[in-house]
Amino acid sequence: MSETPAIEEGASGAEAAIDPAIFSQLLPFDPFDPAFHADPYAVYRKIREQGPVTRTPLGLVVVPGHAEVSAVLRDNRFGWGDGATVAEHFSQAPDGTTVRPFIFMDPPDHTRIRGLVSQAFAARRIDALRTRAGELVDELIEKARAEAGDGPVDLIDAVAHPLPAILLGELLGVPAEQHERFRQLSNDIAHGLDPSIFLTPEEVTRRDSARAELNAYFGTLADERRAAPTGDLISELVAAEDTDGKLSGHELVVTLTLLLSAGFALTVNLVGNGMYALLRNPEQAAWLRAHPEEVPAAVEEMLRYDPPGQMISRVALEDAEVAGVPIAAGEQVMLMIGAASRDPEVYEDPDALLLSRPAGRNLGFGLGVHFCVGAPIARLAAQAAVAKLTALDLELATDEPPRAPYIITRGLKELPVRVAPAG
Repeated sequence: MSETPAIEEGASGAEAAIDPAIFSQLLPFDPFDPAFHADPYAVYRKIREQGPVTRTPLGLVVVPGHAEVSAVLRDNRFGWGDGATVAEHFSQAPDGTTVRPFIFMDPPDHTRIRGLVSQAFAARRIDALRTRAGELVDELIEKARAEAGDGPVDLIDAVAHPLPAILLGELLGVPAEQHERFRQLSNDIAHGLDPSIFLTPEEVTRRDSARAELNAYFGTLADERRAAPTGDLISELVAAEDTDGKLSGHELVVTLTLLLSAGFALTVNLVGNGMYALLRNPEQAAWLRAHPEEVPAAVEEMLRYDPPGQMISRVALEDAEVAGVPIAAGEQVMLMIGAASRDPEVYEDPDALLLSRPAGRNLGFGLGVHFCVGAPIARLAAQAAVAKLTALDLELATDEPPRAPYIITRGLKELPVRVAPAG
C-alpha cells in the first residue's frame, strides 16, 4: 500500500512492532479481529453505507460498491503500478534481472504473457479434465471415509486441497509423485498472498521458500522439456521462448509457479466456502439435489455469496476518478469484492444464499483485462466437488469451523463433516 507505516525488520502481522491502532488508520476494518474473519460482511455493509468511495486516515481509497468496483476493473487508467505491495512478489532471474508474475503486470507485458498462459485453460483442455475431476472427487471421498472410520471427514484436507493440486499438476504435466509436495508448497504460497505486514515472519519465510523451491523445480522441468518435448503445456510454453521472444526463460518459470499456486488458492477456498455455505443452508442443499443440472449456476451463487478473493488492489496509473471522486496518479485503491458481491443495489436479499438466483454480474473472478485466468479450472473443480458431495448425506461436525486469518483471500482451515453410511 502506498503509505504503509514503517515496521521493524523481521516483524510483521500480529507480531508487528507498531501500535495495532495504526492499522485502523490504514484499513477500514481491524485485520486481526476474529469477529471480522468470522463475518466480514457486516463490516462491509457499514463501509458501503459511508458512500461509494471512502478514504482512510492514511490515504487508502476504499471502493465497496458493485458498480464502482466494476468500473475500476474495466478502466485502463488503473493497474498494478510498481509499489512495494507488488514488489514483494517479484523474483530475480539468474542474470540479475527482476521478473514479476504476469498477474502483477500491466499491459503490454501482461497482454503478451496472458495470451500464452491462457492456453493452459483453453476450453479443449478443461473439457478433457471434466470426467477426470469427477473421478478424482469419488476417489478422494472414498479414501477419506476409509481413513476416518466412524469419525468426521475434513472436507478441506480430504477434497478441497488435493483436488486442485492433482488437476493442476496433470494440466501442467507434473509427475504424479510430485502432486503432494506441490500441494504443500502451493498452500504456503497461497497463505502468503496478503501483504507481508499482515503476516508473521514464519509465514513470509514459508511463502518465499515455497516460491523458490517451485521456481527451481519448474526450471529443471523446463530444461527437460527443451531437450525432449512431450506435448504437455510446459512443452508448449517452452516453445514460446523461441517465438519472437514472447517468453523469457525465467518468465516461464515464474509463470508456472503462479499458475499452480494461484489456481490452487482460488479453487481450495471456492470449494471450502461453497460447501460450508451449502451445509449451513440445508434447504438449498435439498433444492440442489433435486436440480443437479443447476450445479454450474449454484457454484456461481456460492462464489458471489462468500468469494475466495475478498479484495483486489489497484493503483491509479494516471489521474482518474471513481464515482466523481478524484484519484491522483499513484494513489492506492482497494476494491472490496466481498462488499460488492452483496451490494443490495444489484442483488435482492444479498445476504441470503439462493442457488436459483439468476446468474450474472459476478465479480468473484474479477473483471476486465485482469479477469482471473484460472477461473475455468476453479469452476471445473468446484462443480465436480459440489456435484459429488451434494449427493452424499453430510452434516457439519462443528458449528464454527476455524477460518484462516487472512484478508485478501477468505477460506477455512478445516471443514469437518459427518458422512452417513451409504445406502
